[in-house]
Amino acid sequence: METLELLIRNTSEVLTVEGTHQEPAEQALTPRPNACVGVRRGKVWYVGSEGSLPKGAVGPSTRVVDAHGQFVGPGFVDPHTHAVFAGERAAEFDLRCQGATYLQIAQAGGGIANTVRATRFASEEDLIRLALPRLQLMLEYGITTAEVKSGYGLSLQDELKMLRVVQRLSTLQPLELVPTLMCAHAVPEEYREWREAYMDLCIKEIIPAVAEQGLARFCDIFVEESAFSHAEARRILGAATKLGLKPRLHVDQLTSSGGAELAAELGAITADHLEHVSDAGIRALAEAGVTAVLVPTATLFLRVRPYAPGRKLRDAGVNVALGTNLNPGSAMSENLPLTLGLACLENGLTAAEAYWAATRGAALALGLNTYGRITVGDPANIVVFSCSNYRHLPYHLGINHARIVIKDGHVVVENERALCS
Repeated sequence: METLELLIRNTSEVLTVEGTHQEPAEQALTPRPNACVGVRRGKVWYVGSEGSLPKGAVGPSTRVVDAHGQFVGPGFVDPHTHAVFAGERAAEFDLRCQGATYLQIAQAGGGIANTVRATRFASEEDLIRLALPRLQLMLEYGITTAEVKSGYGLSLQDELKMLRVVQRLSTLQPLELVPTLMCAHAVPEEYREWREAYMDLCIKEIIPAVAEQGLARFCDIFVEESAFSHAEARRILGAATKLGLKPRLHVDQLTSSGGAELAAELGAITADHLEHVSDAGIRALAEAGVTAVLVPTATLFLRVRPYAPGRKLRDAGVNVALGTNLNPGSAMSENLPLTLGLACLENGLTAAEAYWAATRGAALALGLNTYGRITVGDPANIVVFSCSNYRHLPYHLGINHARIVIKDGHVVVENERALCS
């Protein structure tokens, strides 16, 4: 028989995460105590006891990874990032620490507009050079798949430029990227007095061009008092859906505006942020099967309250996912372990629910049905951790315990660090 290319052995447990969000999370993680994982041709070939491995499965060419009695789980999936951008906004961070609000900074010409100016000025090569270290750090945290949005171009040429950069980055490093068009992130400065003209640009030029060139899987929109209205979201996402881009929404982040209800009405794949979601909105998401993507690092970074009600969302039967929301203005952090800890401390999730949300829950948010789990026949996206159980990840706050990261069967990160018990 053909031998394994990779064998992970000597684990405390393998979390295969083959359950559903409708069952208790501890059960949905489907742990396999002391199991080993065999990989062949980039796929998971075997999960079970080492003693039951078929004869001849391990040969001289098999790479054997010793987990040293620590746990193994699927690669993390980050369903919400803005990882491609130019410039930085450290001065705005300092202003917020002095008491300025997000809206005050935006009204003074900062915020998204600040990053748009820098990103428009940057070339594709500049954006690639700036993004590569961020993606490397995400990979080192155990993230093997991540969504990346445009939204800092806000013109036909610059939105296409950003999405081409995402496409090129997918070929330059191991982290798999899922592209999202977000031309409706903000109204650019040059269209402030001609808002309807910008709507026409999005609907008649940007969305058709992105769809024709196959540059995005989703179309997202920021629905907020300072961004776009419900009526505008219906027009933007209606046009995108007709051309095959699946709808997503940033909603109920800064104010309670019925954004979750709108996401349910439009049949969105996800509703993201949800810090101010209403009880009616939670019921609507559950009934419509819309995934809630929570980004607690942004809530912390912006110094706002409340955090999104993760406990209520889970209890209502909503699939909950967790993302870093990596971006230069409201969440300048690639630290997924910090996101896990905040989800437990502030969003009300258990450790098991947070782990589900960063793996299988996030994969389902992106429509990646064979990701976020360790199942025979699925892509071998796997992390070997330096701790014996998943509960340690949110508890040891913000610390990276991803020791070995495997993408499509290949070891892409190997960090030798002291092991914790």
